[in-house]
Amino acid sequence: MFRSLRNYNYRLFASGGVISNVGTWMQRTAQDWLVLDLAHGRGSALGVTVALQFLPTMLFGMFGGVIADRYPKRRILMAAQTLMGLLALTMGVLVLTGTAQVWHVYAMAFTLGLVSCVEVPTRQSFVVEMVGRRDLPNAIALNSSTFNLARVVGPAVAGLLISWMGTGPIFVLNAASFAAVITGIALMRVSELRSPEPVPRGKGQLREGLRYVGGRPDLLLPLLLVAFMAIFAQSFSTSIALMAKQAFGAGASSFGVASSAFAVGAFGGALLAARRVKPSRRFLIAGALCFGLFQVVAGLAPAYAAFLLMLVPAGMAMITVNTTANTMVQLGASPEMRGRVMGIYVLVFTGGAPIGAPLVGWLAELAGPRVSVVAAGVLSMCGVCLAVLVTRMVAARVAVREESAREQIVRGAAAAA
Repeated sequence: MFRSLRNYNYRLFASGGVISNVGTWMQRTAQDWLVLDLAHGRGSALGVTVALQFLPTMLFGMFGGVIADRYPKRRILMAAQTLMGLLALTMGVLVLTGTAQVWHVYAMAFTLGLVSCVEVPTRQSFVVEMVGRRDLPNAIALNSSTFNLARVVGPAVAGLLISWMGTGPIFVLNAASFAAVITGIALMRVSELRSPEPVPRGKGQLREGLRYVGGRPDLLLPLLLVAFMAIFAQSFSTSIALMAKQAFGAGASSFGVASSAFAVGAFGGALLAARRVKPSRRFLIAGALCFGLFQVVAGLAPAYAAFLLMLVPAGMAMITVNTTANTMVQLGASPEMRGRVMGIYVLVFTGGAPIGAPLVGWLAELAGPRVSVVAAGVLSMCGVCLAVLVTRMVAARVAVREESAREQIVRGAAAAA
């Protein structure tokens, strides 16, 4: 099923990523629970934490794509993974020594966001250098599978560990997990990487990337869909925590089960995506609409068991959108522009969280978590319709411009004759 594993470098990368992703999801669960404890259950504090973690991407995310095009991606990744491990270790020490405060979590989240500005677009665009264009869709699906397998295991293990020993050891374990991916990157055969020539430093490279995407409707649709999903749907992890704790009165272990249920669906969706050879525009739109619908149904769930049941198809729909959009963007972008295009992708993918997460937390405090989840689902579906409409308008404008250019060429040739 996963033919991309035939590549030696990618096997190292994927193996290390499994371990590191488990640690990352354990830390995300611990971070949410720690904030709720330190802030005495205030949903707004949880929303602020998520917003601070993704705010740097909104401010500097596209510059990360410029850096990814300009410097060797392997070296960037090794440095970024090391910094992320040190951040997790620092937070773990603060919690274990009993000195952690809410502002410490805020500071760690913001700093982690700064590192991610460069790390995420670099990592995304590095995959094609390891496997080539032919195996890229399969590798992206495998990345999603391992990421969501970790999303199943990590929160469940974290929930048990939080009940047993608190949140501090989880941050330390995550710090140790970064050693796996750093080792894998260090052991790669550099000669087998399909690395393009680095883009020389120059003025206007960021604007060049924006113009490139603006003139490509095939790239614009997945980017717009991901943008609306990010604002109204990517904050769903916050919604799960609020629904578990406030709507159903669940404890830490039950919260972990809810996060894992969502991840089970995402993992299944990634396995289905691995069988698809070419991304489909209709598949992308259908997945985005289904996610909004399942989010609405989950918000209306009368019991915790029904809520858990709805998280599975919601996770499947979300990963369908993410995997399909990622593949369409990477296959559509030219090699010298891929880092900048992925920088824009990461911006819209994670940059919506600083907008959506505080709104979800605020609306949950004002009207309850159910209202916030249902409202996010409805707005997400409206965003899908708007994205399709905007893309069609851009495509029509591009077609007119291209036709005008062809007519000018014909008239010029006729005049010369």
